[in-house]
Amino acid sequence: MDLIFTLLVILPLAAAGLWFRRALRRGPGLKLPPGPTPLPILGNILSLGRKPHQSLARLARVHGPIMLLKLGTRTAAVISSPEAARAVLQKQDLAFCNRSVPDTSRVLDHHRYSVVWLPVGDQWRMIRRICKDKMFSAQCLDAGRSLRMEKLKNLVGHVDECCASGRAVDVGKAAFTTSLNLMWTSLFSADAAELGSSSSSEFRDLVSAMMELGGKPNLSDYFPILRGFDPQGIFRSSEAYVAKCFALFDEIIDRRVKMKSGGDDRTVWNDMLETLLEFNREDPSRFTLHHVKNLLLNLFVAGSDTTSGTVEWAMAELIRNPDKLRKARHELRTVLSPDQLIQESDISQLPYLRSIVKETFRLHPTLPLLLPRKAMEDTELNGYIIPKNAQIMVNIWAIGRDTEVWQDADKFIPERFMEKDIDFRGQHFELTPFGGGRRICLGLPLAYRMVHIMLASFVKDYEWKLEEGTMKVDMEERFGLSLQKAISLTIVPNKLV
Repeated sequence: MDLIFTLLVILPLAAAGLWFRRALRRGPGLKLPPGPTPLPILGNILSLGRKPHQSLARLARVHGPIMLLKLGTRTAAVISSPEAARAVLQKQDLAFCNRSVPDTSRVLDHHRYSVVWLPVGDQWRMIRRICKDKMFSAQCLDAGRSLRMEKLKNLVGHVDECCASGRAVDVGKAAFTTSLNLMWTSLFSADAAELGSSSSSEFRDLVSAMMELGGKPNLSDYFPILRGFDPQGIFRSSEAYVAKCFALFDEIIDRRVKMKSGGDDRTVWNDMLETLLEFNREDPSRFTLHHVKNLLLNLFVAGSDTTSGTVEWAMAELIRNPDKLRKARHELRTVLSPDQLIQESDISQLPYLRSIVKETFRLHPTLPLLLPRKAMEDTELNGYIIPKNAQIMVNIWAIGRDTEVWQDADKFIPERFMEKDIDFRGQHFELTPFGGGRRICLGLPLAYRMVHIMLASFVKDYEWKLEEGTMKVDMEERFGLSLQKAISLTIVPNKLV
């Protein structure tokens, strides 16, 4: 233990000395960004708090939109303005395009095969091209439209059943199950869970736990020497969850391979698994079953969690702002006839609905700090030097609530987007919930469709009220890789005629 304590003292001090000497060599006119004074050894770790996106937003108001922190032995740059975000995500994307890989993403070598964490290179381009061309292209999404409408009918049917029985709807759970089944059917040609079932809750708990662990401040990231000890147990817990997913995928893949090798020609599979297995058969050394399973994990977790979270936040805001809810319902019932299910082609005719989604992304971005990037070399950024290997965190939660960018920044006002031509597809950096540049989220086109049609389905034909005994909507956040409601939104529907 004496050796460990000595290393914990010496290594951070040595790293700090090296960092200071490099800063002196950077030449006249260039300097490190400002930031809070770090404590010995710990640096600024204690400043992160339980909700780092909020803590970092408060610090940025003092130290500026480009801020440098010391997190143990690591250096982190925090970006908190649209101009600085544009520089990182677009203008200097190449210098910052690789990831700073957290310890939890090293579980079962996930970082070696995942398109999320792989460095930009041949492997990354190959997997990204497969996703873009074979799953998220306009042609592929249009081909799967009938499948999404089937899942949407199931969602509406579930809400109708709750109306008939007087039961409350758990909005997040219902939206999660809808997203999960859509993703699962696209991947494996089968549903994963029934709406309202215990299996749905189990899947949601699994995904939520993985996302929460992935975003939790981890001492092993700040002091890599501690990785072998895993002092908070985060790595062990993450490993158990990922292993559970991989075991499930192995079972599904083995069953598919056996059916194919057994000459089962009666079934024609037109799903993502078959596409990935075809790539594996064509070039098993380049695209291995490890690539297949890790890509399935990315799609399963991200595809089911992020969309449902946005829908739940949007409904929570509408319940708190009944005039906005009525306005949205009026638009939907004007464009669509009674009992007509919204189609994806209708989204373009619903500007207020689109504005509600944008306002939800502004106030409640799915990934409040995006996914961490890394400086490949010492890089100049808006007059400051970002040191090589520094972790880059873009605090889009802070940008979305910046009073210099947004009037009445803390209020839910969808109308602001009726007056401004602002999109969230990576070109307007005051609103970038999906990131930008080379690393922009691949699932954006599907998320765009799913969020709008699910939210419209909750709004169009129902009035909503809080459960008896509930006085107001709890808006407390639970921080993780994604930003979820701490308390689920459960509300009682009444069917309109």
